[in-house]
Amino acid sequence: MKYIKQFAIIMVISFMGECVKALLPFKIPASVYGLVIMLAALMTGIVKLEAVKDTAEFLVQVMPVMFIPPTVGLLAAWPLFKNILVPFCVICVLSTIIVMIVTGHMSQLIIRIKKGKVQKAGNSNESEE
Repeated sequence: MKYIKQFAIIMVISFMGECVKALLPFKIPASVYGLVIMLAALMTGIVKLEAVKDTAEFLVQVMPVMFIPPTVGLLAAWPLFKNILVPFCVICVLSTIIVMIVTGHMSQLIIRIKKGKVQKAGNSNESEE
């Protein structure tokens, strides 16, 4: 019963993302709206992490299986893709490298900011004593 309740919460938030997409004229996928709504709900405490954690972990574990149908679809469309295979691979490799670099730099920036806050907090505690 716990998993059904958790899954229902996730589905309601996904449905809210679909509703937002229907209302707004932007070309942003409904899943992105749903993720933003879920993030906001978790950060504000409207939804507690424990209320969705187990089901979310399960969904992440089975996510690779969800890529099988699109992969089969790509194989079925091979005659259309074989002419653009090289540019497609170059774009995939370059975009992957760019995402890795940006993610690494952002992670390092966040770590530096957090260390700076910890050091400032540590210095202010020492000066009070």
